[in-house]
Amino acid sequence: MSAEPLEIHLEEQDLGRSLRQDVRAGLTAEEKWLSPKWFYDARGSQLFEEITRLAEYYQTQAERAVLVDRAAEIATVSGAKTLIELGSGSSEKTRLLLDAFTRHGDLGTFVPLDVSVSALRESTDRIAADYPGLRVRGIVGDFTRHLDRLPAGGRRLVVFLGGTIGNLLPAERGEFLAAMRAALESGDWLLVGTDLVKDPAVVVPAYDDAAGVTAEFNRNVLRVINRELGADFDPAAFDHVALWNPEQEWIEMRLRARHPMRVRVLGLEVAFAAGEDLRTEVSAKFRPEGIAAELRQAGFVTNEFWTDPAGLFGVTLARAE
Repeated sequence: MSAEPLEIHLEEQDLGRSLRQDVRAGLTAEEKWLSPKWFYDARGSQLFEEITRLAEYYQTQAERAVLVDRAAEIATVSGAKTLIELGSGSSEKTRLLLDAFTRHGDLGTFVPLDVSVSALRESTDRIAADYPGLRVRGIVGDFTRHLDRLPAGGRRLVVFLGGTIGNLLPAERGEFLAAMRAALESGDWLLVGTDLVKDPAVVVPAYDDAAGVTAEFNRNVLRVINRELGADFDPAAFDHVALWNPEQEWIEMRLRARHPMRVRVLGLEVAFAAGEDLRTEVSAKFRPEGIAAELRQAGFVTNEFWTDPAGLFGVTLARAE
């Protein structure tokens, strides 16, 4: 069975408009910032795949270990008929769930949602070929804006893996989880992966690896802005910085100007002082009681919480009340 035609709620012009809005807002803020969503052009996605294979980057393998151990239980407990994945990318970890549902469940439909038309088309075609009894229905959209476009009907399990929820600031997480709950019916399920609070000596190297892959990934956002908006950033003029914020319990990735400079973009001339930081990502780390409380506030009840054997990463199965 081939994948169904993609359902597109996000056009190229939407992405361009969003990029311009984010860049203008971030570069004119008192403390400059850029959204991490703009890391992921083709080169950025390739670099991130390299990051997930680094020895320092424990998250991917830790989350995978949980799914290997618990996928059958997730299929059995949720009894989902429709599996929806947010920010699906290549859907590799989701295959562990699809395999489990094939053996232990009664899954009929898989719905990956992603902003990239090309990546989504490629992954849906592969999954449709590998799971011939499954209806595969890709949605091109932004999980912060298009949750109301998720297909209705049947018991649904929404999967949000990779610790991506930690890239949202606390207020943004609250808005996202509230929108997620509004999109679901009582009895539907949410599976969410969260990196856990731990010794900064373990966390920081995951964002500042010895080989410099994360530094290259971080600077790639400047190349995206140069290409898409005609800016004149010199990526080599910025140092990659990863800092642990103990009060907020999150990692901040920044680009730090090596010398004073002025950058032209969107008709603006943006001044950077020597040593000035441009924040590119926040990656929050969670405590089990904290993620349970945030889910409860949004109208979910935690059914199960699992970690890998080392306790590095958590996966929560929650039910919409």
